Amino acid sequence: MFRAGHSARLPSQIRRTLATHASKPAPPATRRTWTKPEIQNIYDTPLLDLVFRAASTHRQHHDPGKIQLCTLMNIKTGGCTEDCSYCSQSSRYSTPTTASRLVEVEPVIEAARKAKANGSTRFCMGAAWRDLAGRKRGFERILEMVREVRGMGMEVCTTLGMLSPEQAKQLKEAGLTAYNHNLDTSREFYPEVITTRSYDERLDTISAVRDAGISVCSGGILGLGESDEDRVGLIWEVSKIIPCQRSSAYQRDPLENNEPVPYQTLLRTIATARVVLPKTIIRLAAGRQTLDENQQAMCFMAGANAVFTGEQMLTTPCSPWDEDKAMMNRWGLEGMRSFEQSSVARKEGDRLEVASEPVAPPSAASSEVRSSV
Repeated sequence: MFRAGHSARLPSQIRRTLATHASKPAPPATRRTWTKPEIQNIYDTPLLDLVFRAASTHRQHHDPGKIQLCTLMNIKTGGCTEDCSYCSQSSRYSTPTTASRLVEVEPVIEAARKAKANGSTRFCMGAAWRDLAGRKRGFERILEMVREVRGMGMEVCTTLGMLSPEQAKQLKEAGLTAYNHNLDTSREFYPEVITTRSYDERLDTISAVRDAGISVCSGGILGLGESDEDRVGLIWEVSKIIPCQRSSAYQRDPLENNEPVPYQTLLRTIATARVVLPKTIIRLAAGRQTLDENQQAMCFMAGANAVFTGEQMLTTPCSPWDEDKAMMNRWGLEGMRSFEQSSVARKEGDRLEVASEPVAPPSAASSEVRSSV
């Protein structure tokens, strides 16, 4: 653990070298077991020391100049029977969200093409369902969507509620790269957020996804009224299920009457997650548009290395492609290629050699990109 007193005794030239030109020895083995007190100690580290430690860890395992660009499409809006207290798609609350049927395949293909043309290398599809029970035809349509998007050379992710082991296997066979199933918060605070699905049911779906050979994307939401201990508890739970898996997504999305989470709390959570999950992709999700450019850059410094970009999240605003590419150009960042992370490439196996192609994000100054948006 880095402490302020240690760095203060170093000459300024050495401190700058450590901060901006970190050496790249062989990355240490990823630790697979953490205790809550250990993670709490990391979380409670003075913030600048914590960000320094997280940045150093990040550089041992990732290219700090690369950001994964992901685009999310809502393929079935509203009408969900769950009572997630943060979600406007729940049928139990009065919200502006209007329920709709599952979209057809062609609009999804068109949206994925547009995302790829704008530099996104992962395309995610979300459906507002508790599970897929009684939705055989809809599931078959989603499998076709997965096959089509994967055939473009993109990583493809879905979030469809709870899955059975057999459904997870079918998604894997169709070419699914990752499945998103958030834990939302700590086990202890979870009953304050949702009562219609248990924490263990969420973990069962994650187990089915992992056993099928699909990368797990799981994380949580900040701003639900949780405490620092709950944020630590969430990171601890995620560390147990995806110590070497693909990604953790954290969104800053307060409930209607809750106070927004302070920026330093968001930054502290990201930095702690990076230290505890050194090989994981850490994605900034809903709420990123509330951060100014300097705040986002600090999040990248602390270990965040993926964002959602494009026209819309599920029901919330999203930072547009052109704005994100211009920001990345100013900070010397570039987009990851599809399947650039080794853990995902290994899961793809022979399919990657046959079907995928490198995808380089276009320049923010490209008139062709602007005209296609």
